[in-house]
Amino acid sequence: MTTTDRKIVLITGANKGIGFATARELAGAGHTVLLGARDPQRGAKAEAELGRGTRFVHLDVTDPATIAAAAELIDAEYGRLDILVNNAGISRDRPYSPTDLPVDNLREVYETNVFGVVAVTNAMLPLLRRSPAGYIGNVSSGLGTVAFLTDRDSPLWQFANLLAYNSSKAALNAVTLIYANTLRDSGIRVNALSPGYCATDLNNHTGHLTAQKGGAHIARQATIPDHNTTGVFLNENGGTYPW
Repeated sequence: MTTTDRKIVLITGANKGIGFATARELAGAGHTVLLGARDPQRGAKAEAELGRGTRFVHLDVTDPATIAAAAELIDAEYGRLDILVNNAGISRDRPYSPTDLPVDNLREVYETNVFGVVAVTNAMLPLLRRSPAGYIGNVSSGLGTVAFLTDRDSPLWQFANLLAYNSSKAALNAVTLIYANTLRDSGIRVNALSPGYCATDLNNHTGHLTAQKGGAHIARQATIPDHNTTGVFLNENGGTYPW
């Protein structure tokens, strides 16, 4: 990999699961990967395990102070950011039905899955503007698409009642499109990324794909060479998903 090809990448929620697997893939490909994690101990452990090409950055997407500090660190140490992967995400739906879900649970999910993405993106935009080809990848889910939420024949229909998670990903999809349209003329691309249905802590490891496989999908989608593709929901198997 040439110096020009080597990217500076920030991944939120990178100490475990899909974020960790994405970091492994990108660092293995020769990129510099900054491991955003809210727990310093877990973040440092992830860096020690992944080794060369990675660096833990304290970053809680719900904490403005850590977001600002992370941006300052990246500015001072690297001077730019090429790829931002907004991966951090939570679910607080189970065991509740939509009509029983505490509103505080809904707020907590939106703080991470939606507001956190906006806060981190806005903080990192000055750094992304310094990249010759800035890229923002928002890790989303097909469960948040209107196409899924209106398809009663879907094999995943049992998950259609996840009020907080699904609606937060629907909001994230809208956020993705709005940023893609806003930043289109700046050369910064913004896409929603799908890792597929992966077995992670978020779903009690019920997915049919491994986190490693999901991370490989995200890493590929985050580094696609097509500099014209923006404002789409990339499918883990290639192509795009309907919104």
